[in-house]
Amino acid sequence: MSISIVKIGGNVIDEPKVLAKFLSDFASLPSPKVLVHGGGKLATRLSQKLEFPTRMIEGRRVTDAETLKVVTMVYAGLVNKQIIASLQSLGCNAIGLSGADANIIPAKRRSATPIDYGFVGDIDPRDIHSDTIVTLLKSGITPVFCALTHDGQGSMLNSNADSVASALAVALSAHDTAQLVYCFEQRGVLKDLNDPESLISVITPDVYQDLRSQGIVSKGMIPKIDNAFNAIHQGVSSVVIKHSDNLKNNIGTTIKMS
Repeated sequence: MSISIVKIGGNVIDEPKVLAKFLSDFASLPSPKVLVHGGGKLATRLSQKLEFPTRMIEGRRVTDAETLKVVTMVYAGLVNKQIIASLQSLGCNAIGLSGADANIIPAKRRSATPIDYGFVGDIDPRDIHSDTIVTLLKSGITPVFCALTHDGQGSMLNSNADSVASALAVALSAHDTAQLVYCFEQRGVLKDLNDPESLISVITPDVYQDLRSQGIVSKGMIPKIDNAFNAIHQGVSSVVIKHSDNLKNNIGTTIKMS
């Protein structure tokens, strides 16, 4: 049986009813499965309340020391544990994890050249201790990862949630067929953000370059699609970007190499 790696993010985390519907659908998916979640908007709001500046570059958060404290509280604390409690109520025996737990996802702090992103970690799928994840899956436990990793020297690192999901899918593909699903508040990649019917059903590398040159794909969608192509290139069987409401059906944007 294939392993499903599902990433949930965007405005879904902020909408209790939408998130509840997604978690109900996720809980009903056949196991084995892994959930990865973001929570950036909550972190941004808390940073604003604490009067910490928020900087984003092409959809990626610049993480200074104070921001790292905020994202650790929000991602590994509030958001992760609320999701775990909800899944338990739905009969899905889940465990909340960061990359530091059991040393599952070590990462390297990104170089300050050409842009200093601060405490941001880049992941090599070959460094992921996927055997630990497989042990949990075989025990009937569903891992739920927040987007935090660690440098092995005592510091947490903020990693892009799409990157975490992609790296996990690649690492787990060495054990079994792995499929990666990115869920958020849109039906998939749209030609026109104001027209939900403008769904792009398939994106290949050539189509992607054209969409970027036209400005149709920008900001947070860029790392999402970059990670999708990286996953396919490294052995993940399928990658789909879709609305959280469509987790259990085939509506969405499929990423293909050709």
